[in-house]
Amino acid sequence: MSDADAAARPAWRFDRPDDEQPSLREVNASVAVPRTGVWFRRLFAFMGPGYMVSVGYMDPGNWATDLAGGAQFGYTLLFIIMLSNLMAILLQALAARLGIATGRDLAQACRAYYPRPVNLVLWIACELAIIACDLAEVIGTAIALQLLFGIPLIGGAILTALDAFLVLLLMNKGFRYLEAFVVALLIIIFGCFAVQIFVAAPPAGTILHSIFVPSSEIVANPAMLYIAIGIIGATVMPHNLYLHSSIVQTRAYERTETGKRDAIKWATTDSTIALILALFVNASILIVAAVAFHDTGHHDVAEIGQAFELLSPLLGLSIASILFAVALLASGLNSTVTATLAGQIVMEGFLRLRIPQWARRLLTRGIAIVPVVAVTALYGEKGTAELLVLSQVVLSMQLPFAVIPLVQFVSDKKKMGSFAIPRAVAVLAWMVAAVILVLNFKLLYDTIAG
Repeated sequence: MSDADAAARPAWRFDRPDDEQPSLREVNASVAVPRTGVWFRRLFAFMGPGYMVSVGYMDPGNWATDLAGGAQFGYTLLFIIMLSNLMAILLQALAARLGIATGRDLAQACRAYYPRPVNLVLWIACELAIIACDLAEVIGTAIALQLLFGIPLIGGAILTALDAFLVLLLMNKGFRYLEAFVVALLIIIFGCFAVQIFVAAPPAGTILHSIFVPSSEIVANPAMLYIAIGIIGATVMPHNLYLHSSIVQTRAYERTETGKRDAIKWATTDSTIALILALFVNASILIVAAVAFHDTGHHDVAEIGQAFELLSPLLGLSIASILFAVALLASGLNSTVTATLAGQIVMEGFLRLRIPQWARRLLTRGIAIVPVVAVTALYGEKGTAELLVLSQVVLSMQLPFAVIPLVQFVSDKKKMGSFAIPRAVAVLAWMVAAVILVLNFKLLYDTIAG
């Protein structure tokens, strides 16, 4: 290693305690990366982590908030989807930079740098976010199973516990198999919505205006703000920052300054392309809801079951509802993979506690299944729909606990060395963190004020 490489190393990166292992050590540096060759081969070697991260940006929680936003307010909240996606692209790029430059994921970095009480708070906040995300996955998958196969919601929720073994099987085959599974389901989701958008034929001018010109009503209308914050919570997911900072390290890039800079470039390209795909899916859900429900006077459609029943007759396409449910099931299955990995990363990073993946998955999924079964039994499908939207607002409330440490780490030259982000990028990142904080405080104020 050259003197320049050694000088660029963050000192705290290499002073590992004896009991700290590489992030996801069973797959760390397990995917080969070509040292030479055309750019496409190198990009392909790094493609995968970005698509796994993008799963969280189109999971069942997004469906609830996007459906409610499109049905109630038409195309107005498309700006929020675009804004949250741009925020996600920046934050995921920073997460990848942290993981590659330091060799630690975000959870490990927090443990290495923050005092124990702060770490405890951050760990609890992240676990709550994972449970909230898992709650959305349980509800979404259970609803999809009910719509497609007639399985009762409670039965479908209980069946979702079996997905722990699916993740275990894929992980045992190798990380590339896991990524291939995720990408295959993403292609199904993308295809289902491409057909629906083609049939819906939404007004292009109105869509472009709504995407790029924000409405003041988003902040002034408490009901719209509630959905907007839910969209941000469903899109910029806190556990995805922990996940991305870890899984980028599965690539066997050279652990030198030159090798890391090259890896950061390709990892950022990978996540940016994948999140543009997620933007299409997110926007498609809202646009289809706006065309099918808002424009036809069905403003009260906020539940996935309602959308399923009305979509085919309102769009005039017999298979529209089936495509909708198939995409929802694929989304729920995909989210299972990323939530499982994020849970393992967070537990190992903050606590240095390793438990079998299947046990961790069953524990997290069990915590999520209980409230779903209880709410379904007491309040029926309407209760689970409201619980789904609430879970996304809870996710948004956890965002500052992940975003602030991430931005603090990557902008600090003492910790990142030559890999610290430029001042302009740091200012932009802190502005994103500030927007998240302001929106959360506004939501709290509106909630307390009644």
